[in-house]
Amino acid sequence: MNDGDVSKQIQQMVRFIRQEAEEKANEISVSAEEEFNIEKLQLVEAEKKKIRQEYEKKEKQVEIRKKIEYSMQLNASRIKVLQAQDDVVNAMKESASKDLLNVSHDHHVYKRLLKDLIVQSLVRLKEPGVLLRCRKEDLHLVESVLDSAKEEYASKVNVHPPEIIIDDVHLPPGPSHHHGFFHHHAEAHGPFCSGGVVIASRDGKIVFENTLDARLDVAFNKKLPEIRKWLFGQVAA
Repeated sequence: MNDGDVSKQIQQMVRFIRQEAEEKANEISVSAEEEFNIEKLQLVEAEKKKIRQEYEKKEKQVEIRKKIEYSMQLNASRIKVLQAQDDVVNAMKESASKDLLNVSHDHHVYKRLLKDLIVQSLVRLKEPGVLLRCRKEDLHLVESVLDSAKEEYASKVNVHPPEIIIDDVHLPPGPSHHHGFFHHHAEAHGPFCSGGVVIASRDGKIVFENTLDARLDVAFNKKLPEIRKWLFGQVAA
């Protein structure tokens, strides 16, 4: 084999090697591009998923905020309704309290009522001796019915008439007519009493408050569910 043949074979081998190298390089390039595209797609999908999750999270937060705001507004509205209902109920009680002031104006009717209140109180306490407290302006009326009240009580429960001592300390007077009724709340102008009596055992351990104001409180609280149902169409808890 001469030098020319050797040179040809070398050139063929070089071309073959070069071709092999180029093909291998192309394969590597294609494979790398495929891997790059796959990895890029995975990264894109991962980023999309992250964005979706973030969006869903924010969407849920917005929904939660909306629900909280709605709940707060609903509660505020309910409180306003309840407050308005309480205002109406309190106004009714204020009106009833104002009407109590007229009870003691008719001395004939009020005298009979005082006697009934004393008898009722005695029946409740069932004590042989009691202390009675009344308003100063009612003192003469109370004294005038005291004996008949004791006799009526003794007849009802079949006991001896009790000893009743009228306390030197009196219940507060009724509100002055010089000012409006609503300016005479106990909180602003001191306590007042619309009438009635308070009777206690001698040792002071048992006290029965049978004033007109106390009876109104008891009756009003007892009837409050019915009052609310009548006013607002439902029984409030």
